[in-house]
Amino acid sequence: MKLERIKKIQDYLIDHQSASLDTLCTLFNVSKNTIRRDINDLEDKGFIKKVYGGIILNQPEKATPYPKRQEQFIQEKEEIGLLASSLIEDNDTIFIDSGSTTIHLLPNLIHKKGITIVTHSLNIIGESSLYENLNLISTGGILQRDTNSFVGVDSITFLKKINIDKAFMASTGFSIDKGVTNTNYLESEIKRTVVDISNKVVLMANDTKVGCSSFMKYCDLSEIDYYVTNKDIPTEYKNFFNENNILVLF
Repeated sequence: MKLERIKKIQDYLIDHQSASLDTLCTLFNVSKNTIRRDINDLEDKGFIKKVYGGIILNQPEKATPYPKRQEQFIQEKEEIGLLASSLIEDNDTIFIDSGSTTIHLLPNLIHKKGITIVTHSLNIIGESSLYENLNLISTGGILQRDTNSFVGVDSITFLKKINIDKAFMASTGFSIDKGVTNTNYLESEIKRTVVDISNKVVLMANDTKVGCSSFMKYCDLSEIDYYVTNKDIPTEYKNFFNENNILVLF
């Protein structure tokens, strides 16, 4: 009951951005003490902020708009896309994360057969629809415009029903101690789910992301299986990847 109620509170906040304690008590027919415990759980996750008399959806950082990110490090992203595509085999079901790097996978899949792409990215949906050899599944959800990605509890529920062979993930930064991070809670929940359900996890990120961290960790660095980048990595990270059987491609 509690988990279901918390999910419904999340859905409500995604739609309304804020809620009073009285509104939540009325909606879910529970006491203020019960709602306060739910709110504490959501605050611990970083999903909400408490305000006088209620809560608001936590939106701590604005991601760099996609068109601007798309213009940065184009050559490096193309190289990463080509390298990462070598990990894809015919008949794979793959998840492609939202991001200005992961989209560079697509031109390299033109000769692949039986590839099914699962994505929550509006840009990946649009681009992959141009390739007749690619099957496409969208998670659905609510469009988050700063990342052009669909988010929400229904998207997570849908993903949990799918078997992913390989997930190609993006990140705003990663480090050994802070893990693989993202700017937004809602999208991080999607990414966390994908890491959990995928047989192999491929992190695609250029060298500027090494040693950086953002608001929300969506997985530990040790949880990835491949790191695809554009140049050699610092010794500290090289040792970490070797110790954790993570293959680096550059």
